[in-house]
Amino acid sequence: MAAKGENGKPVDPFEAYRGMRDAYLEGMSKVMINAVNSEEYAQATGALLNGSLTLSAPFREALDKAMIMALEQLSLPSRQQVTALAERFTNFEMRLDDVDAKLDRMIELLSVSRPAPGAVSPGVSRPAATGAGSPGQTGRKKSRG
Repeated sequence: MAAKGENGKPVDPFEAYRGMRDAYLEGMSKVMINAVNSEEYAQATGALLNGSLTLSAPFREALDKAMIMALEQLSLPSRQQVTALAERFTNFEMRLDDVDAKLDRMIELLSVSRPAPGAVSPGVSRPAATGAGSPGQTGRKKSRG
């Protein structure tokens, strides 16, 4: 049979411990937030990171060399080669876009300067079609279809 407290709820023997735990965690949280946001912490962390990067640099270089050799043996491109290729493709794509824009502009200019087929410009008369010797014909024969 569980013991009941003043308000009719069962008594929990660990309730006091939970309260102490929550107060401890809240206090430590505030202390850690203040410590992490300090300038001293930033300097100490920076010094540790610089030291670890300095120590790991020779290992990273050796790993890079080994990876390049392995990729060469497998006939696979390295990261630098893929990046260079991507840059070249980007440059090529930009040039194609420029050529496309220039062609669009040329088509636009040609369509403005040349009248539509069958249209007569004002003040210009069309020569009458007189047959084979007319000045508008070329030396090609028309194919029969």
